[in-house]
Amino acid sequence: MEVERTVTVSNKYGLHARASTALVKTAAQYESDVRLGREGGDDFVDAKSILGIMSMGAECGANLCLKAEGADATDALDAIIDLFERKFDEE
Repeated sequence: MEVERTVTVSNKYGLHARASTALVKTAAQYESDVRLGREGGDDFVDAKSILGIMSMGAECGANLCLKAEGADATDALDAIIDLFERKFDEE
């Protein structure tokens, strides 16, 4: 099953090293393949890859698309969306 959701980066510094690490650690807890890309774009990176996420340069206010495929896809995206909504526990 594939699940897709959108999220807005709302923490002040965007997907910098600490936030990217938290995202990778969260995604890695799930068996599903999780990908992240700019909303409306065609390029997606593996959400379990710190280099992939950091290379996006997603700043505060960026709209991102999350896609997950696998048995626990919904749970994976729920956890990742929660992380974004908590502003990566930075504020």
